[in-house]
Amino acid sequence: MSRVAARWILALLLGVAGVAHFVSTRGFRVVVPDWATRFTRMDKDAIVLTSGAVEVSLALGLVALPRERRRIGWATAVFFAAVFPGNVHQWRTGRSVPGLDTDARRFGRLFLQPVLVGWALWATAGDRPSRRHRA
Repeated sequence: MSRVAARWILALLLGVAGVAHFVSTRGFRVVVPDWATRFTRMDKDAIVLTSGAVEVSLALGLVALPRERRRIGWATAVFFAAVFPGNVHQWRTGRSVPGLDTDARRFGRLFLQPVLVGWALWATAGDRPSRRHRA
């Protein structure tokens, strides 16, 4: 798979996931650890909506801002790392959401996060715009 295709697929997945945060806020609340509300001083709904907005923003940035591709890739990787505690929380508490309704699936989901981090970095590395096209 080319980096360009990987970037577009990543953007599509981020966009769909981000929109889902707005459509099904309650479904994502189970992933938010209680300590996150104290740390951010936001309630769980606000955290879910904010993370959805970040996902949509990253998706748009991946396709609309080619000169910032590497920075957006790093921001995406940091985002994936930042939400990892929520995945751990969901696994440890055994809370289900569609598609993650067994302990084995919730545990398996933990291994997807490092893959997403690597994907974001790989898909946005290299093939920089040529010097002629840089501002």
